[in-house]
Amino acid sequence: MKKLNVGVIGLGARGYSMLPLLCGMENINIVSVCDMYHDRTEAGAALVSGSYGRPVAAYDDWHELIASKPDAVLVMSGWESHVEISIEAMRSGIPVGCEVGGAYTVDDCFRLVSAQRETGVPFMLLENCCYGRYEMMVMNMVSLGLFGEIVSCEGGYRHDLRTEILYGEKNRHYRLNNYLSRNCENYPTHDLGPIAQVLGINRGNSFVSLTSFASKSAGLNDYARLHSTVPEKLRDAAFAQGDVVKTVIRCSGGQLVTLTLDTTLPRPYSRGFTVQGTRGMYCEDGNYIYLDRDHDETMHFDWPKRWNNAEGYLKEYDHPVWRKFLEDGVRGGHGGMDYLVYNEFAVCLLEGRPFPITVEDAACWMAVTPLSEISIKEGRTVPFPVFR
Repeated sequence: MKKLNVGVIGLGARGYSMLPLLCGMENINIVSVCDMYHDRTEAGAALVSGSYGRPVAAYDDWHELIASKPDAVLVMSGWESHVEISIEAMRSGIPVGCEVGGAYTVDDCFRLVSAQRETGVPFMLLENCCYGRYEMMVMNMVSLGLFGEIVSCEGGYRHDLRTEILYGEKNRHYRLNNYLSRNCENYPTHDLGPIAQVLGINRGNSFVSLTSFASKSAGLNDYARLHSTVPEKLRDAAFAQGDVVKTVIRCSGGQLVTLTLDTTLPRPYSRGFTVQGTRGMYCEDGNYIYLDRDHDETMHFDWPKRWNNAEGYLKEYDHPVWRKFLEDGVRGGHGGMDYLVYNEFAVCLLEGRPFPITVEDAACWMAVTPLSEISIKEGRTVPFPVFR
């Protein structure tokens, strides 16, 4: 089987943890690794070399890795460098698979799109949540008309990240500086990606405007005061990031999209993926489907008994991608989503097919971060830029 010779840029929590999966893929061959911290570069090179039984090129400077001309690069660095690395790679003729995160400015999103259009070099945002089994089943059911006309969608990044943020200096994690200095919907694509695909955004439908609201910031300070191992200076630090951010996006097709960022208060993990139409809905919290054809208002009072009923719809409506995945054997992290997104990236490049997540999709989803920052700061609704 032909393999894609890939350079991996960024060996922090995400990048390093993906190396074993990537090393085991039949269509990917890691030829180089890179991180700005030399110890991470050494650790990543050792892992890949140990897996392949041969040396692998290692760099502390991503410019040098790009100059070595791999077939493609996987950008897994901190959020702030995604756009710069991706643009330089494309201008060097190297296809890019870029991990997720919000942009820092709207101009960054335009520059990303412009670089791809000018060079024609393929770019794909590696949004693994677009490959979640239930997200894909819902996409399939929506395409079959089972939910009727879609009216409203909700999603969120609801993940207790207090330790990851507060120990950011020790772990050299970029989130700490972001939470100290920015107040925005900083991680929109996990929830927005599947929603945008359900709504056909950039495929006849579009985002028109955005309004964001942020709560006060209290969760990180409270946690820091209760845990002596957290750096003392963070107990009374002025965190800019609100504990809960709500973002409402209006679509040209008349739908509303509501996003929630909730990462600094105690809570269980959820992306809150919810799709409501004129004939039915899906809700991740409870993992249930409600269809006019199968349910009625008499069931409302004992509805919790039907939580997790979505599993029962998999036999008939599981997405074809997942049917094949189950036959071949599910692999990879996050329930298999990671394997599917990297495999799609590799297969599309090797077979010359267009990516299912385009650079315009990436710009559109990533732009939510700077737009929300403006909306919160200025207390107003902001128009959504057009990237197509």
